[in-house]
Amino acid sequence: MKQDKKVYVVGTGPGAWEEMTIKAAETLKQCDVIVGYTVYTDLLKEKLPDKEYKSTPMRKEVDRCLMALEEADNGRKVAMVCSGDSGIYGMAGLMLELQPRFPEVEVEIVAGVTAALSGGACLGAPMTHDSCIISLSDLLTPWETIEKRLLAAAQGDFVIVLYNPSSKKRKEYLKRACQLILTKQKKETVCAIVRNIGRVEESQKLLTLEELTEAETDMFSTVFIGNSQTRIIGNKMVTPRGYRHEEQ
Repeated sequence: MKQDKKVYVVGTGPGAWEEMTIKAAETLKQCDVIVGYTVYTDLLKEKLPDKEYKSTPMRKEVDRCLMALEEADNGRKVAMVCSGDSGIYGMAGLMLELQPRFPEVEVEIVAGVTAALSGGACLGAPMTHDSCIISLSDLLTPWETIEKRLLAAAQGDFVIVLYNPSSKKRKEYLKRACQLILTKQKKETVCAIVRNIGRVEESQKLLTLEELTEAETDMFSTVFIGNSQTRIIGNKMVTPRGYRHEEQ
């Protein structure tokens, strides 16, 4: 009988095991080998100590995908793990691009919970209306393109979620992004930063767009910039969708 050859590309959510989807967790339990970026595979070893782990550092994404496909081609059940969702800034696209090199290997995408959703839940309901996600990393996207997307999103009055807001080499990128958005949105626009989503060190901070311009963030931070209707209710960030709820 022909042996199934399959790689599952699994989004593991924000980090905590209990915040992973049931399907993602069950898929990982059934696999022989788990492949991923070192930080993400280390998070799984406590819950799944019996698995074989293979990892690569950052900027070795192609090597990582080929490693997973080769293991599957050898008849092993393989999971390629990504934080958040595998299809949102994850490895799903690259895996599907490389899969034709291994025609007998099937690739299945297993959805996860991206930081915009898990971080939004921490804050309240910042994305109840139209929203978009933009990464400020210019490793794979020219900054000029990022600028166009930021301006278009601000002009369209979208709630904007920023991934990869800053790093050691990109300390000023969030400030530059805020300055662009300030040309279209008011300085009082409600914003927030969530850091270490789903982990022990999780923290949240509400602030204005003007204050966000000078805020410090890192690669563990997710930034939320509200639209013209976003407001703070209690201590929660809320973007109304427009439901009518007048007193009867």
